Amino acid sequence: MRNPVPSVPSQLIDVEVSIDPRRGAPVAVLVPTPPEDAEPFSVGEVTSTGKAGDVQRIPGSGAGTRWLVGVGDGERKHYRLAGAALVRAADGFIAAETEAGRKPSRAVQVQLPENASATQVAELATGLFLGGYSFTVTAEDPAPGVKTVRLLTNAPDAVEAVARARQLAAAAALARDLANAPSNIKDPAWLAGTAERVVGAGTGLQVTIRDENWLAAQGFGGVLAVGGGSASPPRLIEAEYRPRGAKTHLLFVGKGITFDTGGLSIKPADGMHLMRTDMAGGGAVLAAVRAIAELRLPVRVTALVPAAENHVSGSAYRPGDIVRHYGGKTTEVSNTDAEGRMVLADALAYGIAKFKPDAVIDVATLTGAMKVSLGTRTGGFFATEDALADRVREAGDLAGEAWWQMPLLEDLVESVQGELGDVRQAPGGPGGIAAALFLREFTDGKPWAHLDIAGPARSDKTYADVVPGATGFAARTLVELAASYT
Repeated sequence: MRNPVPSVPSQLIDVEVSIDPRRGAPVAVLVPTPPEDAEPFSVGEVTSTGKAGDVQRIPGSGAGTRWLVGVGDGERKHYRLAGAALVRAADGFIAAETEAGRKPSRAVQVQLPENASATQVAELATGLFLGGYSFTVTAEDPAPGVKTVRLLTNAPDAVEAVARARQLAAAAALARDLANAPSNIKDPAWLAGTAERVVGAGTGLQVTIRDENWLAAQGFGGVLAVGGGSASPPRLIEAEYRPRGAKTHLLFVGKGITFDTGGLSIKPADGMHLMRTDMAGGGAVLAAVRAIAELRLPVRVTALVPAAENHVSGSAYRPGDIVRHYGGKTTEVSNTDAEGRMVLADALAYGIAKFKPDAVIDVATLTGAMKVSLGTRTGGFFATEDALADRVREAGDLAGEAWWQMPLLEDLVESVQGELGDVRQAPGGPGGIAAALFLREFTDGKPWAHLDIAGPARSDKTYADVVPGATGFAARTLVELAASYT
């Protein structure tokens, strides 16, 4: 019997580092952009521009030089793009050769420039790991593709750099898997069970699942309100990584809405199918804490994912309701489609009160306004401290994920203050900022950053190491952020 969804987590290809070529495997040669006064690099009649991601295939099959791959000026992003473009080209070549009745090698070897650094090798590996990612629910067997890539280089520390890159890529791939899973399978119980199985198997990780009865007893009014319209009850996923000697404790909170109809404030039909990825923030948080544990970073991390399905029924919460959150604060509901902040409010208040972290970071596909502001390849973030903002930005640079800091405008604070309750859920005005100001009400003055990934969490086209569907955005940033505290 076939599984209802592909394997979670996805299996990454093998990438190994060596100075010895592998007999019988075709070769890809990395080509930098040539100086203005130099001739372009050629093999036979095939010439490479050297432009990052430009792949030229040399006719023929079998061993020998098969591809010329541009790495541009050698920037980190250029090597990552080159790796992704190469693995996609090689996958296509192998599938075509197989369709023609031939048996091509599923191993590829890459000749890197002599001056390539370990950082460049790791970025190339990241592109190779993620560029060929696929998540398809089908009766057909998957087309054969690359299984192994050997990187031919003597760059110092390249082996360790590639091993670390694999963990970061695995985090992005797991976050993609969780977000791509269809919502007829992925209800809150499935997400919780998958987290328990996959994340709980990590080094030194403890995963605890809280059900709807526990949530009711503890006063998680926001999670219960949002999940109340669904036949699938909500869950709270807790994942704790507590290494010995850790001096810093980070709290990660991720939005886990497994499907979002908008509730009674129902969304338009066009585009609603994409709401299977509305738990991309929760997926990023779970994938990140797993990678942090696998890397054995000496930082304590607690991850919380409030998981619920926002549905339409006679038991759905309503505009005009007053909801009491964990800790007692009340919210006036204006729009049931602003459900993410409702579940995050509970989780933030609970996580801060129980775990007393040094800093708090939440991640969510929260507002369409952020997508309008920054497009689909840049995440917006807010921070209460400059030092934390700098860490987020620098972590994103290392991860290859773009972030733009947005302001917490104090002149809008009054707008989130309630009349019938303590705070107002959706007061109007600039939507991304209003949502952040609402969430700040539940952070108890802790150093806090809010990462809104509504734009870059999903893609409808291929670019860099991203393929259509969920992107895994923010998972690698969270890992690098935790690493910055070591």
